[in-house]
Amino acid sequence: MRIGFGFDVHKLSDEKDFWLGGIKLEHTKGAVGHSDADVMIHAICDALLGAANLGDIGIHFPDTSAEYKNIDSKLLLKKVVQLIAERKYSIGNIDVTLCLQQPKIKDHIMAMKKALCAVMQIPENDLSIKATTTEKLGYIGREEGISCYAVALIKGE
Repeated sequence: MRIGFGFDVHKLSDEKDFWLGGIKLEHTKGAVGHSDADVMIHAICDALLGAANLGDIGIHFPDTSAEYKNIDSKLLLKKVVQLIAERKYSIGNIDVTLCLQQPKIKDHIMAMKKALCAVMQIPENDLSIKATTTEKLGYIGREEGISCYAVALIKGE
């Protein structure tokens, strides 16, 4: 068994759609990035890649490549799952903590789990999604950005 840790952060803007956990949320702001800027998926990708000692998301999907401009991050996650499978690993479980002030995501967690688990082909019980605020402190509290932490356990054959 191997453990990986992932972290991602994105700036928020009034002019963007808000993709989070593989679904589009209705919110006044969205994340800015080269892809769809889904901070949760990016943190999960880094956790899985790290666990398999495959580097990070930027190595595999550089933000300088036109191929990944505005790409649906679920496609990146699918590729990461394929990469770890090629190394004879499967996902044990993933634990995610999202840091944002707004919107509240409690009512969206099940839809996120369904979307992400379908891509990763894992049971919903193997993905934990939690959220916290920063009590209105810092860039997250001022709703200037969003961040996410992820830990992944992978199992070798």
